[in-house]
Amino acid sequence: MRVEVINTGSELLLGQVLNTHLKFLADSLLPIGLRIDRQVTVPDGPAITSALHDAAARSDVVLITGGLGPTTDDLTRDLVAAYLGLDLILDPLILATIEAYFARRGITPTSRIQRQAQRPLAATVLQNDHGTAPGLYFPPIRRPDSSLSPHLFLLPGPPRELHPMFTQRALPILISLLPSPPTNTMLTYRTTGLGESAIEALLGESLLNLGIEVGYCARLGEVDLRLIGPTATLQSATPIITSRLGSHLVSKENLSLEMVVINQLIATRQTLSTAESCTGGLLAHRLTNPPGASAAFTQSFVTYSNQAKHHTLGIPTELLESAGPVSAPVATAMAEAARHLASTDHALATTGFAGPTGGTPAHPLGTVFIALASPHLPTVVERHTFHTDRESVKILAAQAALDLLRRSLLLHPPT
Repeated sequence: MRVEVINTGSELLLGQVLNTHLKFLADSLLPIGLRIDRQVTVPDGPAITSALHDAAARSDVVLITGGLGPTTDDLTRDLVAAYLGLDLILDPLILATIEAYFARRGITPTSRIQRQAQRPLAATVLQNDHGTAPGLYFPPIRRPDSSLSPHLFLLPGPPRELHPMFTQRALPILISLLPSPPTNTMLTYRTTGLGESAIEALLGESLLNLGIEVGYCARLGEVDLRLIGPTATLQSATPIITSRLGSHLVSKENLSLEMVVINQLIATRQTLSTAESCTGGLLAHRLTNPPGASAAFTQSFVTYSNQAKHHTLGIPTELLESAGPVSAPVATAMAEAARHLASTDHALATTGFAGPTGGTPAHPLGTVFIALASPHLPTVVERHTFHTDRESVKILAAQAALDLLRRSLLLHPPT
């Protein structure tokens, strides 16, 4: 089945909102054997009809997101009904559901809200448990020009509404349309410390010889290796990947680096704190993303200035002046102080010149020192130089800090 996605919303094309729908929908469809063949983003208005007309000519399923709200720019429902030659009716059950939603929150709805309770009789309502705009599913319908429409799914724009609706309401319908169970699956291996060309040189030819589809997705400090093929064949690829990537392999289950670190700490009943300067709390932010992180991550000290390093962590003024705030001795002192103050098993510290100002001849812009203090081991300090912009330096520094801890936990498991 050929699947296309139409994302609607002028705010997407104006850059006001980041469009994350494609990744979610693609990730959700692949396990049932479907892949998105094409995606287009269009503004609110007549462009929706044009995009639908183009997609319908070559697709079996079209997923349309956005434009189901109560305001004048929410036109998707009306335009799709007109495209199919269907009249809209006011559905009293939808209206009652919306009114109950507002009543639970003590809000009086405006008359505009009735627009969201309109639907063609031919549409199946996809209940929205996290908002007011229901989704709609249209089976293939003979249009006024005698052409047959594809399966159409109208989904809300906000991710907090779209995600559960698609998973709980739309996906079961799609599964029922499939002629047979999927034959292929996808595995994603997360790596760090190597570029995609280096990973391809190590693995590409061997994996392609297995007859599977191989892809790479590079981000700052990490690369995802994507394999698609029969389950048995994919399983035979794992030993090859594991042996050749070694410690660069972060996860075989598509887990983030921070999730892997938190899981390692929880499994060994160890705790972690951080002391951050140049990363400004980004390291702590990533460590608190995994569910259950509080079982391992206890405290963060964001000490951006020299005064904060001295007053909060107790770093001697003499050390800050003699070694400089961006130095191995200061990074070491920060990690050891955080570990002591938070009473944790491990502590990570970051200090560096993220730019665009600062730096010295000895420590130019992009220089970052990362320290790890752990029990029964000397504090480890790594120096990195990231030749990139300010935000990227912060991202790469946090990535390197997490990976330093990950590698240390693998090399030195608790006794």
